[in-house]
Amino acid sequence: MRPLLEKDLNSFLKRFDSFRDSEFRSIEIITPTAIKITLAAQDSARGFDWITVELEFSGVSDARLLEGSKLPHIDMSDGITLIYADGSYAFGVGAYNNISNITNSTCYLKATSLKYKEGSF
Repeated sequence: MRPLLEKDLNSFLKRFDSFRDSEFRSIEIITPTAIKITLAAQDSARGFDWITVELEFSGVSDARLLEGSKLPHIDMSDGITLIYADGSYAFGVGAYNNISNITNSTCYLKATSLKYKEGSF
């Protein structure tokens, strides 16, 4: 896994078109403060081929997660939001402007660090 730094967030989201119309594959609780989210999306760096992207959040301080059976039914038309503010990363399904609004998402989490890994579709 590679760290996803604050300075790289915008280019990462642009590369995957903020995961618009992607597939939400899984949520795995590794420990009470570590959660891995797996998404499938088109990668503009690979001619828009579909790949799997794992996002691993550590130091999770707040979260609203969904059951695995609900994941295929999540509307991903607005993609995801990844924000870094006040020393924390925030993830939310949908388009949000700031870290405090992300808690309105059907699925969100806040954590102190973020890593990612690319895999095959």
